[in-house]
Amino acid sequence: MKKNRIEFVYNEHESPLTLEAPYITLVAAAKDACGDAYAPYSNFNVGAAVLLEDGTIVKGSNQENASFPLCICAEANVLSNYGSNFKEIPIVALAVSVQGKEQIKDKPISPCGACRQIISEYQNRQEKEIHIILSSESGRTFEIQNIFNILPLSFGHQDL
Repeated sequence: MKKNRIEFVYNEHESPLTLEAPYITLVAAAKDACGDAYAPYSNFNVGAAVLLEDGTIVKGSNQENASFPLCICAEANVLSNYGSNFKEIPIVALAVSVQGKEQIKDKPISPCGACRQIISEYQNRQEKEIHIILSSESGRTFEIQNIFNILPLSFGHQDL
């Protein structure tokens, strides 16, 4: 039997203000999108934003439903909006932010497994990396090179 190890490197910032200028604006847009969340059951407001190559920023937020499996994550929301309205312009980066839960105020929230798969589909589709930026309510921020760092054994079109 052969044992393998998967590791990745990411950058951690105490504040998004130490990011490159376009990413500072992107994180601010994701934080702003938290205000558009509909989360009456969990009070877990998540905002996401994508930065396109032409500088356009598209936002989305989580939308809850009393039937929890029907909830829409912020990442899925923003990527669906992008795919319907902006798909000709490649995505440079995606930022995710969260508000409303004191116990995770300092913890950047990572996309769920389903959203990681959705992000990988868009990255594969455009054949360019999508930089991932995760920012907590307090400002602690993780920069990840691309989705495959956090979805290393992904499933894609090449597997069909």
